[in-house]
Amino acid sequence: MNLDNLYQEVILDHYKNPLNKSLAKDYDVQVHHINPSCGDEITLNITLTGNVISKITWDGVGCSISQASVSIASDLLVGKTLDVSESITEEFMDLMQSKGKKSGNELVLEDAVALAGVSQYPARIKCALLGWMAIKDASMQASNK
Repeated sequence: MNLDNLYQEVILDHYKNPLNKSLAKDYDVQVHHINPSCGDEITLNITLTGNVISKITWDGVGCSISQASVSIASDLLVGKTLDVSESITEEFMDLMQSKGKKSGNELVLEDAVALAGVSQYPARIKCALLGWMAIKDASMQASNK
């Protein structure tokens, strides 16, 4: 099995079996983000314990890329401090802006490296970033409370 096929399987698995997809009733901040270019949207709740992300839950509709990406991000960033979460998000944004020239650091991005190929398709980059930007937004709002 080649790496592209493996990455497609990771994306499809997160799309068909999304992690953390069920809005929690208790949360610190809720945000709603929409990708106006395609109609993908998510509502995301975040809970902090001190400066650590203790819970991310979400619900939404959209393409396999947007839904898999928020599933991956919500799993990866729970348990991380806000600073570490921001650093990981910046690394993912850098990967998405690489136009296919980077493969991503699997030690940092884990399953998110499966989305590296998306960076070759400018119209899909916003899909992949939707959940990450919602988490970043919610984290900033929660830390300012």
